[in-house]
Amino acid sequence: MNSQTNKNISLFILAIAFVAFLYVTVKAIQVVNQTQIGTSDGIYSNHVKISQEIKEQAVTLTKVCENNLCRVQYLLDYVTYMPYKVNHFKAHSPQKTIQNNFGDCDDKSNLLISLLHALGIEAYFVLVPKHIFVIVALNDSRLAHTKGLWLDEKKYFILESTAKGSSIGYPLHYKLSDIHAIVEPFSNQKVEYERLKYKL
Repeated sequence: MNSQTNKNISLFILAIAFVAFLYVTVKAIQVVNQTQIGTSDGIYSNHVKISQEIKEQAVTLTKVCENNLCRVQYLLDYVTYMPYKVNHFKAHSPQKTIQNNFGDCDDKSNLLISLLHALGIEAYFVLVPKHIFVIVALNDSRLAHTKGLWLDEKKYFILESTAKGSSIGYPLHYKLSDIHAIVEPFSNQKVEYERLKYKL
């Protein structure tokens, strides 16, 4: 009887360990799915995050602004004036990029898109060969004569996080066929569209 009890306890412990293993494995897969996406260049890992620090930074940087055009430009200025330095390892978190006060296109785009989302501004990653940039949705008549990337019937403006002093609506320096994916940063899902154009 004692031997049977010990056997039952052992089986129970093994069952708990197996369930715990399955849980950890599923969680790990979910984390990978939320941070990594495959392209023809390999795997891109995003590190977007909206922490209290990021929210406060976004609000502080844009406190003089009364509209999203101003907010986006102020955030873009903050990121582009941060020195460019290639990061040969994985992309840094937005907080780490702020602490370092430098970054490459991955680091700066992760920071920029986190700041934008902290203010509720719609923005996406665009993955092209060996580079990443951000697009943002803005409805402002002052941008009527600025070219944008049209996903079906909606216009987005390019933000180039590595071009010091650049403006909203940075020119597209890639062919449309070079665009590997347009990615929603927090779900890490590719944005679906039927037509992609670059025009006024």
